[in-house]
Amino acid sequence: MKTLHSKGLVLDLTQPVVMGIVNTTPDSFSDGGHFFGVEQACAHAEQLISEGAKIIDIGGESTRPGAPLVSVEQELARVIPVIEYISRRHNVWLSIDTSKPEVMAGAVAAGCHLINDVRALTEPGALAMAAQLQVPVCLMHMQGQPQTMQANPSYDDLIKEVTEFFKARITACVSAGISLDNIILDPGFGFGKTLAHNYQLLANLSKFTSLQLPLLIGLSRKSMIGQLLGREVDQRVSGSVSAALLACQQGANIIRVHDVAPTIDMLKVWQMTQAHGQHG
Repeated sequence: MKTLHSKGLVLDLTQPVVMGIVNTTPDSFSDGGHFFGVEQACAHAEQLISEGAKIIDIGGESTRPGAPLVSVEQELARVIPVIEYISRRHNVWLSIDTSKPEVMAGAVAAGCHLINDVRALTEPGALAMAAQLQVPVCLMHMQGQPQTMQANPSYDDLIKEVTEFFKARITACVSAGISLDNIILDPGFGFGKTLAHNYQLLANLSKFTSLQLPLLIGLSRKSMIGQLLGREVDQRVSGSVSAALLACQQGANIIRVHDVAPTIDMLKVWQMTQAHGQHG
């Protein structure tokens, strides 16, 4: 499962690739609405592509704890112009970060290649829509809902429970007509997990490779970095890049980040080291 295919584009995952984040929300946790508005979002996407992002992930609804819900119309109005702008100018993979079937349909029609759903296609109509659209999907694990997920997350066996969740969602997807070749998994750092849970996930990430599907990892600037280091959101680059390296060493295929250039630098150093290790 080292390549993804969508709309004539091929994504080679034999080495990890970087997914750059473009939030078109006024209340995103990490950039605080800095890129809210179509022009700013488009300019930001251009920058991330120039820095080496292979995928641009566009989101129109914040999933931080306590974030307000957004209507379908509002979400479409935020993301569609950005998708259309980038797809006209670049041959880059575009991902829509949404749980709403109507937004999935609109985004794919506008040029998106990938659906990135924090709710793992559990919303009404989402599974059927993803099957109909026939593009790759990323299924993320979350305990609860964004509004409440950090209230009191608890697990008897974290790794086992996330694995069982993945297996159940994979079965549901395949039953609905989604090809196994089109499924990506995301363990959902920060989504219904304590600080200890997050680092337990990171330490055991390689266990999820047994499912033999690409792994997408989103650790960038998250509170698991901030709490540990005592750093504000804009001071978490070093911690985020370090965590991304640990994820790559354990088999992560797609690294979802705000800071593309530093992450690409890390990948180059790591890959050069790997290449020389193999050749003695």
